[in-house]
Amino acid sequence: MIVSMLERVVAACDGASKGNPGPAAWAWVVSEDERTPVRWEAGPLGRATNNVAELTALEQLLAATDPGVPLEIRMDSQYAMKAVTTWLPGWKRNGWKTSAGKPVANQELVVRIDELLGGRSVEFRYVPAHQVDGDPLNDFADRAASQAASVQEAAGSALGSPEPPASPDTPASSAARRKPSRRTGGAASAGTGGGPSSRTLKAKFPGRCVCGRSYAAGESIAKNAQGWGHPECRTAEG
Repeated sequence: MIVSMLERVVAACDGASKGNPGPAAWAWVVSEDERTPVRWEAGPLGRATNNVAELTALEQLLAATDPGVPLEIRMDSQYAMKAVTTWLPGWKRNGWKTSAGKPVANQELVVRIDELLGGRSVEFRYVPAHQVDGDPLNDFADRAASQAASVQEAAGSALGSPEPPASPDTPASSAARRKPSRRTGGAASAGTGGGPSSRTLKAKFPGRCVCGRSYAAGESIAKNAQGWGHPECRTAEG
């Protein structure tokens, strides 16, 4: 079902993978007032990586919203956001190869998202995950994806699903202040499970990030779910 609003859609999407790869799922949520979820959907992916789940969440959201209505998308995945806003033009110029000459990871999903973005007004907004008083829409999508990943069942407002439980990665003070929406039904958490470290350090040796770009010895790097790489490419596991 296409979600359509008259002037502007504010939405969030997220993906979850319990093990990366492991049981995975995607979720999206849309709002009329930028805070209160109105419609949402989550779906299982079987065994998949966190990056696949994040990209699938974005693909599903774009497919479910009216392309003629401006869309703001809130995400906590630096990888998914940069893949379609920063790296994609270069990948296309290089014949869907990274700067290292390797095939782009998850190319089929990226190509599909590129098609869905064509000719429409979309603004991407990065929001940190699991923050006290963090973005309520991202939190809702996070919980929706995590729940769907755990139980491997579809959920959503159209199905009358209840709001999912708080994510174990969400600070208690934030969860305690969260008020259920009468109109939503619920969602499940994305991005649960042991995530990568927020610590950064100087690389002792040169290496290559998951994005395909290299980093030099002495450059700041951070641990992500697939190894060490650029801090901006770090993604939360689950």
